[in-house]
Amino acid sequence: MLSVVNADGTTDNGSSLIDQIVREGARRMLAAALEAEVNTYIAELADQRDEVGRRLVVRNGYHQPRAVTTAAGTVEVKAPRVNDKRIDEATGERKRFSSAILPPWARKSPKISEVLPLLYLHGLSSGDFVPALEQFLGSSAGLSPATVTRLTAQWQADHKAFCERDLSATDYVYIWADGIHLRIRLEEAKAAVLVVMGVRADGTKELIAMADGYRESSESWASLLRDCQRRGMRAPILAVGDGALGFWNALNEVFPETRHQRCWVHKTANCLDSMPKSAQPAAKKAIQDIYNAEDREHAAAAVKAFAKQYGAKFPKAVKKITDDEDELLAFYEFPAEHWIHLRTTNPIESTFATVRLRTKVTRGAGSRAAALAMVFKLVESAQSRWRAVNAPHLVALVRAGARFERGHLVERPETFAA
Repeated sequence: MLSVVNADGTTDNGSSLIDQIVREGARRMLAAALEAEVNTYIAELADQRDEVGRRLVVRNGYHQPRAVTTAAGTVEVKAPRVNDKRIDEATGERKRFSSAILPPWARKSPKISEVLPLLYLHGLSSGDFVPALEQFLGSSAGLSPATVTRLTAQWQADHKAFCERDLSATDYVYIWADGIHLRIRLEEAKAAVLVVMGVRADGTKELIAMADGYRESSESWASLLRDCQRRGMRAPILAVGDGALGFWNALNEVFPETRHQRCWVHKTANCLDSMPKSAQPAAKKAIQDIYNAEDREHAAAAVKAFAKQYGAKFPKAVKKITDDEDELLAFYEFPAEHWIHLRTTNPIESTFATVRLRTKVTRGAGSRAAALAMVFKLVESAQSRWRAVNAPHLVALVRAGARFERGHLVERPETFAA
C-alpha cells in the first residue's frame, strides 16, 4: 500500500493490517530470542557465586525501549538487562553481558545497512532517504539525512582502512581479476571498478583489492598490483581473468611467476560474436565440450575438433581459441575439485551482478570516494556468504608445489622436496 509523503518527509499513519501483523510478529520473535539468549547466559554461569553463596550473574529488569529498523519494518524492543558482578582479572573491571542478537549500538539490522549503499549508488541523495524508506519500514527512526551522512563518512573510512591493510600474513594461492563497469558515480564514464579476489590457503575466498581505474589500462592494473605487493602480498600460483591485455601485462610485470588462466565465459562470448547467430548454438556447445572435458588431453582434442569444424567458415572465431589454448587449458593442471572455480571469473561476476542491476547512470559524478565506499560495503557484506572452494585442503598443497595429473594428486610436496 502506498503512503502519502508530507512536505516534512513524514507519512500518514495508514499501514495495512498485514504490515502491522508482520511487525508485531517480528517484535515478539525478537523479544523471545533476546529472553532465551539472556536465560542461557545466566544458566551457564549459575555456579558463579560470591563468598556468601549469592549468584554473581542475575537478571536485572529491562533496558529502556528502543526502535530497531528491520526488513519487517521498525519494531520497538525492550532488551533484558543482566547484572554481572564478576571482575575481569586482567583489567580489574566488571564484566558485561553483550547480546550477539542485538548489540547495544544497533538501531538497524544488517540487511537495512545493505540497502542504504544501494540507494546511494542508485542516485538517491541523503535527503531523500527518509521519504523513500519510511513508507516501507513504517518509521523514519535512524534514517535522518545526518545519520546517512555519518554512515557515508564511516564507510569511506572503512574502505580507506581496507586499502591500507597489511597483506603479508595472508597467502592467496589463486586470484580472480576483472574490471567491472557499474555505471555508478565515477568521475569519468569509461572508468571501471578494478577488483581482485583471492583464495586463501585454507580455501576461503576473500576480497583482496578494489579501486577505480581503466579496465584496458596496464598502468591502472599495475598500480593496483604493485600496491598489493608493497603491502606484503605474495605472488599467487594462478590468476584468472578475461582477455583484457592490461591486466596480463601488469601481472607479468609485478608477479611474473604467476600462471595465467583465461576466463571461458568471456572467451566464449568473444568467440560467438565473430559468428552469425545461426551458427552460435552449435558452436557454443562445441566450446563447452572443450572446458568440460574430463582432462587436458580430451580438451586439446576438442579444440582440434572445433577448429576443424569451424576453421574454414569462421577463422577469426577459431583463432580466438587456438591462439590462447595454453592459457585457456591451464586449469587442468590443478585439482579437479577446483576446476569449476578456476575456469571463469564467475566469483567476481556473480558478486557484482546484483550491484550492476541496481545501479544506473546518474547526473553529476557525485563523490568518487563515496561511490567506491558504497561498492566496497556491498561486497564486504556479500563476502560473509561466499562459499569456500571445493576440497579446500588441496589449496595448501597447490601452494606447496604438489603436482596434479588429470586433476588428481600424484606427488606430495615432501616427496620431491626430499
